Amino acid sequence: MKIGVLSQFQRFLISKKLATEKTAPFYAYWVDRFLKFCCIRPKSSLEEQKEKFFEKLKIIKIEEWQFQQAKEAISIYVDNFAPPQIYKIKSVEVSRFKDEDVNFDDLLKKMTNAIRVKHFSYSTERTYVTWAKRFFDYLNKGKRKQIYPQKLTPEDVKDYLTYLAIEGRVSSSTQNQAFNALLFLFRDVLKIEVNNLAETVRAKRGPKLPTVLSVKEIQGLFEQLRNKDLLIVQLLYGSGLRLMELVRLRVQDIDFESNILFLRGAKGDKDRSTMLPQALGSSLRKHLEQVKNIFEEDKAAGYGEVYLPNALEHKYSKAAKEWGWQYAFPSSRLSIDPRSGKIRRHHISPNTVQKIVAIAVKKAGIIKRASVHTLRHSFATHLLMNGVNIREVQELLGHKHVETTMIYTHILRDMVNIPESPLDNLYDKRGFSDKNNGVASYESVKVNKR
Repeated sequence: MKIGVLSQFQRFLISKKLATEKTAPFYAYWVDRFLKFCCIRPKSSLEEQKEKFFEKLKIIKIEEWQFQQAKEAISIYVDNFAPPQIYKIKSVEVSRFKDEDVNFDDLLKKMTNAIRVKHFSYSTERTYVTWAKRFFDYLNKGKRKQIYPQKLTPEDVKDYLTYLAIEGRVSSSTQNQAFNALLFLFRDVLKIEVNNLAETVRAKRGPKLPTVLSVKEIQGLFEQLRNKDLLIVQLLYGSGLRLMELVRLRVQDIDFESNILFLRGAKGDKDRSTMLPQALGSSLRKHLEQVKNIFEEDKAAGYGEVYLPNALEHKYSKAAKEWGWQYAFPSSRLSIDPRSGKIRRHHISPNTVQKIVAIAVKKAGIIKRASVHTLRHSFATHLLMNGVNIREVQELLGHKHVETTMIYTHILRDMVNIPESPLDNLYDKRGFSDKNNGVASYESVKVNKR
C-alpha cells in the first residue's frame, strides 16, 4: 500500500470522525498488513482473505481490543474508502458482490455492518433496516428472496419516494427519513451513486409553529404526577432536554455543585451542557440513591454492567461496571443487548416517558397536542419571556444556527404582544354592553356609527 494512500485513509478517518488523530495511524497499520496479506493469496475472494487474515491475528494472540480495532479498520477501508465499484489488490480485482445474486438476508447483514462501522445509534439502525425491507417489498411485492443488487438503479429510489408521497401520503419528515435510509443503502452498501433526484415528487411541508404550554398548563401537568414520573417531566421542562437526552443521561454527567447537566453524544453527535434546576437537586439525589441500590443488587447477582458507546468498552474495560457510567433513569428490568447478546440493565424506554407525559396531559385536561418535545418548546419560550438572551437559549438548546431558535420569538410575539382586536376596540370606545352573548349586533354598530 502506498504511503500516500495510507495518509489519505488517515485523513478520511479523522474527517468522518471514525477515528481520532491518535488512533488513525493504527487503523492504517492494520489495513496495510491486510493488503500485504492479500497479495500472497491473489486468487482468493475478498471474504476468504478477510477470514484467513483474522484467523492469523487470533493465532498470534493479540489483545482483544487490538483484534476489534483491526476488524473495524478493514471494514471501514473496504466498505467506505476503497473505490466505489471495484476493490483492487495489485493485479487482482474483487467485486463488491459475488457474481451470483445476493439474497435478502445477506444484503441486510451488509447494511447492518456498515451502520455499526459508522457508530450510528441502534434506533437509527432499526429505522434504516426497516426502510430497506419496505423498499424491497415495494420492488418485489413481498418476494424478498429475489434481491438483485446488480439490477438496482437510482430510478428505483425515485419511484419509491414518489409512491410514498402520492399513494402513501406520508409526511415530508417520513419521506426524508426513507430517502436518507435508501441513500445509505445505495452509497454505503451497494456502492451505487444516487444522483439527479430533483425530479422526484417530494412531500411538501410548510413552516410550522411548535406547540407551547403556558406556565399555568405546566403547573397543571405537574399536579398529575408523583415521585419518579414527576421528576422526569420536571427535568424535561426545567432543562430543555430532548427525549433521548433524558433517557441516556449518565450519573457522572450530573454536576450538583454547579447545577449543570452534561449531555454526551446528543443530536448530531455533539456534546453540550444545560442547566440543572436547583429545585430538583434534593429529589434527584434521592432518586439516584434508589438507583444505586438497584445497581448494587445487580452487581451482587453477577450483572451491573452497562452499555458503553463506540470503543469505550474496550478502551476502559472496567468502566461498564462503575457507578458513574450507570444510567440516571435505568429500566425496571434486565434485558439482553441486541448487539452484544449480554444481559444488562439498559436505560428507561423512550415509550415509557412518552406514555407518562401523554397520560398526564389527558388528566390535566390540556386540549393542545402536547408531547415530550412540547416541554422543550415551552422551556425555550418561557426563558425568552423571562428576558434571557436568545443566544444563550440557543446554547442551552444545542442549536447550530440561531435561526432555528428564532422560531420561539414568533411564539413569544404571539403570546405577549397580541394586538387588540378591532371588535375589542369597538367595545371599549363605543361602550357596548355584553348583550347578545358578548357580540355587538349589526344594528347597534350601525346606529352608533351614525
